[in-house]
Formats: sequence, structure tokens, C-alpha cells
Amino acid sequence: MMLGLLLVKWLSTALIVIGVSVAVVRLGPKLGGVLAGTPIVLAPGYFFMLREQSTTFVADAALGTLHAMLATLAFCLGYVLLAARGGAFFSGVLSALLWLPTATLAALMPGGLWLAILAFLSVHYFVIRFTRGLGLSRSTPSVAPRWGDLLLRGALAGTIVCVATVVLDDIDPVVSGIALSFPIGMLTIALTLHQRHGAEVARATLAGTQLGMLSLVAFSAVMAMSVESLPREYAFGLSLASSMGVSMLLWLSQYFRPLYMNRNNPRVS
Repeated sequence: MMLGLLLVKWLSTALIVIGVSVAVVRLGPKLGGVLAGTPIVLAPGYFFMLREQSTTFVADAALGTLHAMLATLAFCLGYVLLAARGGAFFSGVLSALLWLPTATLAALMPGGLWLAILAFLSVHYFVIRFTRGLGLSRSTPSVAPRWGDLLLRGALAGTIVCVATVVLDDIDPVVSGIALSFPIGMLTIALTLHQRHGAEVARATLAGTQLGMLSLVAFSAVMAMSVESLPREYAFGLSLASSMGVSMLLWLSQYFRPLYMNRNNPRVS
């Protein structure tokens, strides 16, 4: 029974990550980055955690995940900067190593939910302004993704969910929440794009993912606020709906922004 449940967790997460990775390539860095910021690993992880743990455990884990969003933001920024000169493996490893101490320090942050949200939004504002000044490319890749790469990295994402929701469950809820927030989906997408389409596409996508991370914050915050006061399935549904609603607003803003700018800045012939 336990083996079957692990297989379901692993397979469902892997399929989600693979599907999003393909969509990122088709949509291009700007819209793909927003999609990459959706809870492609968090949602399956918390779906299974809600079935196996107490609501108090899940609430504490969600707060840990929310704190660790600062580390994920650092991961994205680190990859954007490192990939300008380094290869995919070098940039991915160093960015992942940057995530670990940042997540550890963020977990020690005093205060509760609202301080965590305020801290993230404050740092997020300055990081977004900084990356927008880098002049990253927004061109859409024209080469099809390699399915072998996607399958391998989707399998790694599924493994992260299994570890965070099973192996770490008896250790500490905050540790589980932090582990579940490790950006394996973003790392998978970045490495795939970098190796297949070049550094500029990977950098631009992760820059867009920084904006898309507001979706992850919405998911974690709503889960932390609602899971102890609502039935579990309602809390999960509300968290997922809030996350996807934020993603939809971001998607629309990124889609219509060029149209608005072109209308107000017509090309002079």
C-alpha cells in the first residue's frame, strides 16, 4: 500500500513538471516564467500531506514554505546572474547551494504569517526592479524539448515530493514545508532550457518566474490561514484557486502589457 502511494505521488508530480516544462518552451520566457511560478510541486505535495498529517502540522509546514520563498527568490536571482557567464550545471548547483542557507536563515525569522508575507513582498519588489534592468531576451525558443531530459527531471521532482511528504513527516513540519519548497521544478525547467535553448532563454524564464512566485506565496499563505478552520479539501481547493487566480492575473498583465505599450508608443515609420 505504501509503495503504491509513493508511486502515485512520484508519477503525478513528474507529469505535472513535464507538462509545465513543455508549455514554458511553447509560450516563451515571459508567459512561460509566470507558468513556471505556479505550484507544480507544492500542490501535489500538500495534497498528499493533507491526507496523511494533522491540520496543525500542515499549517506549520505551510508557514515554513512561505518563509522559504525568500530562498527560492534568491535561487532565481542567483541563476539569472550566474548563467550570464557560467554553464547550466555550474549555475544550477551554485544557485541550489545558495538556496539552502537562505532557507535556513528565513526559517529563523521571528513573527508569523503576515510578517513573512511583508518580508517577501519587500524583497520581491527590489529583485524584480533589478532583473528588469538587465535587459534579458524575451524571444521564444524554436527547438522542440528533449523528452529524455524532461522525463529525468520530472522524476527528480517527484522524488522531492516523496521525500518531503513521507521521509521528513516525522521530523518537523517546518522542515517538511521548507523541503517541499525546494525549487526542483524551477531548476528542472532552467536546466532544460539552458542546455537545449541557451542561457538567455533560461535566464529570461527564471526572471519571469520571480514574478510568477506570487502564485506560490498565495498558495502557501492561504493554506496556512485556512487549513485549521476549514475542511481539508476546502482549504486545499481555496489555496489552489487563490494561486491560480494570481497566476491568471499575472498572465493577463504580461500578455496585454506589450499591446498597451505598442499602442502608446507607435513605431515611427
